[in-house]
Amino acid sequence: MGARKRLKAEARKEAMKNIAIAKLNNCPTSPRKMRLVADTVRGKDVFEALNILRFSAQDASGRIEKLLRSAIANWEAKNSGASPEDSKLTVSEIFVDSARMLKRIQPAPQGRAHRIRKRSNHVTIIVDSAKN
Repeated sequence: MGARKRLKAEARKEAMKNIAIAKLNNCPTSPRKMRLVADTVRGKDVFEALNILRFSAQDASGRIEKLLRSAIANWEAKNSGASPEDSKLTVSEIFVDSARMLKRIQPAPQGRAHRIRKRSNHVTIIVDSAKN
């Protein structure tokens, strides 16, 4: 490996040390419902976001809360000496993409059939320590 490539790789590794990523794939909730919950915690402090999710009435909030806890654990694994409270972790990015769609048939009157689309989604959370 050349010197420039090695220096660039070390710089990228150092930059990635401050962030942690957690993904949830093929979650059986429609992306539209999941985005409503994701929008409430985007940009918030991690512990404030956990409180919002814990007391939210939507079913999707439980899944995102578990995913956020996983992202915090991933950050702690990368930064073994630091605590999340002191680092001022924030939910820097959270996005919801649509995943596979299960197609089912619903019987309809007069011999017809309607298609039911059971949607699912992928959720990605990126947790970042704030620079102060």
